[in-house]
Amino acid sequence: MVDGARPPRPGEELDPAALGQLLARELGEPEGALAIEQFPSGHSNLTYLVRAGGHEWILRRPPFGSKVKTAHDMGREYRILSKLHAVYPPAPRPILYCEDVSVLGAPFYLMERIKGVILRRQIPEGVSLTPETLRKMGESLIDNLAVLHQIDFKAAGLGDLGKPEGYVERQVTGWTRRYADSQTDSIPEIDASAKWLEANRPPESGAGIIHNDYKYDNVVLDPADLTRIIGVLDWEMSTVGDPWMDLGTTLGYWVQEDDGFELQALGFGPTHLPGNPTRKELAARYAEKTGRAVTHLSFYYAFALFKTAVVLQQIYYRYRKGLTKDERFSIFIEGVRVLAQAAARAAETGKV
Repeated sequence: MVDGARPPRPGEELDPAALGQLLARELGEPEGALAIEQFPSGHSNLTYLVRAGGHEWILRRPPFGSKVKTAHDMGREYRILSKLHAVYPPAPRPILYCEDVSVLGAPFYLMERIKGVILRRQIPEGVSLTPETLRKMGESLIDNLAVLHQIDFKAAGLGDLGKPEGYVERQVTGWTRRYADSQTDSIPEIDASAKWLEANRPPESGAGIIHNDYKYDNVVLDPADLTRIIGVLDWEMSTVGDPWMDLGTTLGYWVQEDDGFELQALGFGPTHLPGNPTRKELAARYAEKTGRAVTHLSFYYAFALFKTAVVLQQIYYRYRKGLTKDERFSIFIEGVRVLAQAAARAAETGKV
């Protein structure tokens, strides 16, 4: 059931000799006894399993061919984990940061490996998800998000992580611009959603540490108790911002049993199976755990769908331009269409 790695994809191999020399120098690991595998999921930063000297680490580096440095800042991600792990144990403990691009062609960092179950499109063999288990898992997922949002980020040394003032406005304008910069096809629903989001921005709800990509495939579950979260991964987009925007992101990934087939086909996890809480139930539980009722929920949900559509568009743009050869990305434009339609529908109906 534990999440596993495979041989690296062609073109995404790492230099074991260069990495081994670094580990020997920085961590005292013997050169030559090095094994490198890659975790096949994920669409942004690349993740590898490194074994040496009886130890295991996770290595994170930017995707090959990417020119968007601000979206793949390994140093920033490392610094966040260095402060966050002490106050939020599910965040992995960072081990080593290397900004010398001569080693692996880009900055990268190592962190501890958290062994557990990660739920993606395909449920791992041996995992049994009863309706009761799924409900408790959903509640645990949202409870853990509420804990993150209530951390005193200034006391944790993360007060300079982001600029919470004007966060919602910057998100709407920024993601609208990113779509324009990566557009390849005409999708009217994207344009309509962008206009609606600009016209219906709510006031800021507050400030907290937000993950910005919080969903099942970024969460590590205890193999002995799937309702217990033992790790939260992929902090590349985390910042200090509006917590309700982060809640909206999670709801945007939460495809329900009564959602259309096309939305379910995107496969963000087992959230559509019987027993799962609904998006409204998750929002109500979040309000209960934080003591703050969430208003303007349809905005946060519509924005999350819009943002995810733009993320897929950026990845598809890289594929179309030949900056990546990963064939998984060849059909991402269809995901952009589906998410854009869902965002426009949420904006029009106000339903979550």
